[in-house]
Amino acid sequence: MQQVPVSLWTLVAGIVVTAISIWIGQNHTLMPVQASLQAPLVDGFFNVMFTIAIALFLVVEGTIVVFLIQFRRRPGDDTDGVPIEGNLPLEVFWTAIPTAIVLLLGIYSVDVFNRMGGFDPAGHPHSAAHAAHMPGSAIAATLSDTSQATTAPSIAPTIGIGASPQTLNKPADLVVDVKGIQYAWIFNYPDSGITSGELHIPVGADVQLNLSAQDVIHSFWVPNFRLKQDALPGIPTELRFVATKPGTYPVVCAELCGGYHGSMRTQVIVHTPEEYNSWRTENQIAQQQNLNQVVAINPGDLSTSEFLAPHTHDMGISAATLESVVIGQERRD
Repeated sequence: MQQVPVSLWTLVAGIVVTAISIWIGQNHTLMPVQASLQAPLVDGFFNVMFTIAIALFLVVEGTIVVFLIQFRRRPGDDTDGVPIEGNLPLEVFWTAIPTAIVLLLGIYSVDVFNRMGGFDPAGHPHSAAHAAHMPGSAIAATLSDTSQATTAPSIAPTIGIGASPQTLNKPADLVVDVKGIQYAWIFNYPDSGITSGELHIPVGADVQLNLSAQDVIHSFWVPNFRLKQDALPGIPTELRFVATKPGTYPVVCAELCGGYHGSMRTQVIVHTPEEYNSWRTENQIAQQQNLNQVVAINPGDLSTSEFLAPHTHDMGISAATLESVVIGQERRD
């Protein structure tokens, strides 16, 4: 019986490994539902990396299994193995292939980052609520911003995911100032004066988030959008994206920021344009009523947490979180 050449077995194994890797890499269910214009770009890159990882896993583990069977010790065989020293073609092969893979993935990742807006070099306008980092309670500062009209923007270079090549030099449809505090996210809408504990945006709108942090480093992460950006104390950062699917998606702090880091969660609600306009109108009316009530109350009769409680409740911030922020600020003062 004629023996099958090793080269033919290698070719067949390569075809099988390639087919399996491509199928698994393109048909896995590891990622959550895509809900932004940037998500397919990230998923495409992830699928390529996952396909390569599957192929490497099958090659390495398959070789180990073959060698365990082919070169196992037979009963009664006490001889030494065949002495093998060096194989230049093999060493060049296993060095050149990983090098090429890393270089190609690096070029691909740079292209994805640029198409998402990571290389936007221009300065961007930021409202006073985002640009100013004043001492004092983060919640009180944010609430005071809601009673003022939108101020003249200041131009400052930012880091993060900015305008894509398609939207470069074009203003965003919606700008939201996002402040991270231990342990909550506060969203301020400069165009309407609304302050909320949840992010509400219309589907299909070009949204720009101006991120800042009051105390320590936080990280704003929306898994369904495939976007994550650090919020840094004293350094403005930006996240610009377009939501493509109405729904409610989790917002997670992805940077260890303290003892209650795990509870620093909220959600982004993507509305249809009609639903978003309705939400904005209702909240503008409700917030104006709350501000009128604040004017009628003598703040000297209330503690800081009691004074802010009615407003933070509407923003989705718990009483425990509010109390911890106030106590922490009092200690810093």
